[in-house]
Order: sequence, then C-alpha cells, then structure tokens
Amino acid sequence: MQGIELTPERPTRRTVDLGERAAQAGFDTIFASHHYNNRDPFTALSLLADRTDDVRLGPGVTNPYETHPVTLASRVATLDELSDGRAVFGVGPGDPSTLENLDLGERRGLRSVLESFKIAQELWAGERVDHDGTFGAHDAGLNYEVGEIPVYVGGEGPHMCRMAAKHADGLLFNGSHPDDVAWAADRVEQGLDERPDGYGKFDFTAYASVSIAEDGDEAREAARPPVAFIAAGAPPPVIERHGLDGERADAIGEAISAGEFDTAFDRVSDAMIDAFCMAGTPETVEKRLSAVLEHADSIVIGSPLGPDVEEAIDLAGAVCDRTRRE
Repeated sequence: MQGIELTPERPTRRTVDLGERAAQAGFDTIFASHHYNNRDPFTALSLLADRTDDVRLGPGVTNPYETHPVTLASRVATLDELSDGRAVFGVGPGDPSTLENLDLGERRGLRSVLESFKIAQELWAGERVDHDGTFGAHDAGLNYEVGEIPVYVGGEGPHMCRMAAKHADGLLFNGSHPDDVAWAADRVEQGLDERPDGYGKFDFTAYASVSIAEDGDEAREAARPPVAFIAAGAPPPVIERHGLDGERADAIGEAISAGEFDTAFDRVSDAMIDAFCMAGTPETVEKRLSAVLEHADSIVIGSPLGPDVEEAIDLAGAVCDRTRRE
C-alpha cells in the first residue's frame, strides 16, 4: 500500500479535490480520518468514489462507539458498492481526547474493535447476526449483497498489534519513528504465529504523521497539531521509549479535551515532533521513510502532510515513489 490520509477539517469539496490530486500523485489508497468535530468522512469518500477510478477508499480510522457497529458495517458496504469494490474498512479504538467529549472514553478497547469488524464480516457475507458483547444485535442483517472488504485495524498498543495480525487483513500502526515501528513488528510477528490458515496475506502498514516542504522549518511548525494529538494519546511506554515528558503530554491532552487547541499545540516540544512525525525537507522525510520501511510492509502518509497541502501531496508522492524503487 502507498496510502495517504486526508483529514476532513476542510470543506468537503476541498477534501475531494485533494483526493483527486493524491490519486494523480501515485497514491493507491485514500483514507479519511474520523473525528466528530470534523466533517463526515463518508461524505467525502462517497464523492471520491465518483471522481476516481482505481484508488481504494475508506475511513482511516473510524471507531465502533459513535455509530452502532452494524450500521457502520452498512456504511462501509455502501461505500464499497459506490466505488465498485474499492472500499477498505479502517477501524480502531478512536482518539481518547475527542471521545471523552462524548462520554465514550471508557468504552475504548480491543474487544470492541475485534467484535465490530468480525460482525461486519459476517454481515458482508450475507449472514444474519445475533450478538451480545460490547454491543448488542438481534437478527440483524443487510438487505443487499456485499463483496469482500479488507479490514485494517488502527492502533499502537501491543495487544492491538497482535490482535490485528491474528484476525485482520492489515494493521494501521500509528507510528512515524523506526524504533516504534520495529517494536510493533515484533508484536505483529507474535500475532502472525497465531493467525489461522487461509486468512491470506497480512499488510503491516506504518500510518505515519508526515509534514513535508522544501522549507524544513515550515514543515516542522506545521507538524505541531497532529503531534499534539499523538502525544496526548501515546501510552506511557511510548513516552518513555523516546524520553519524553509524560506530564507535558498529559497537559496537552487536557488542553485538547477542553478545546484549547492553540495551548495544546504550543506545548508540543521539538523532541515530540522528532518522535511522532516525519517532518522536514523531502530529503529528510525520504531518509526516515526508508528506515521505517525496513520494518513495515507499506506506508500511509498522514496528517498534516505539510504547510502547503497541494505541494505536500506532490512531494510526498514523489518521495514514496523513489523509496519504493530502492
């Protein structure tokens, strides 16, 4: 996979235009992130289904809490129908800072993610389902045929990495640093050892925050918003692995939950940018990407992309092409 994430923080038509540009730049998969305080990703993805021919499209990632998992499965299946079989289901435990605003933070967990995509797969196979677990369903089914849709689990914890390798088609690992991706690769191997025969090839994807520009300083400055969200949600072992200030990361999360985004972004340190983003010139990003792909199978270029989004899409596409040819 050579994927890219588009964040629906922009007007939907602009997101769709950027998606078209990404397809022209050589990306084969477009994910639209899902947070309640941004625009609806499925609207943009549906429009992109009409405006593109070959790229795969999907939420990257959605969560099974804001929308009932059965309804979510139907939304993804509808996208698959609109795109003539190009949908990808990216699902994970969601962003803790924003889910806290909806009183959903306590529902985050591995079991709910696993149950949600297992039920989705049963529904897509034409089965009617009964379920009593982290959510309930009784004699639920879809009244239309659905093809096979690949499932990518978004996550970064050890158990989520292992679960994805055992049960899903791929992992969208939230990591931009080679040390983090190498660590995740070991957990993926553990899951692959338990993977049932016949599940097919597994795609370990680094879902990397990237900020690229010809001016490296501008690229690093543009990295502050996504790094703030990553730092706020990073578990203590990740904070410790990079020698970061845990109290500072907690303060960033508190500011995000309170809607004090400028305060949160200002608290992002240079060390956090180095740990949680590929930020800088094309040469800098290419070097980091090559190091990451020593451990991962593929890449998703994630937010913020860069200070000039159109230029960043083109630069990132070229960097990915060069790295893939190496």
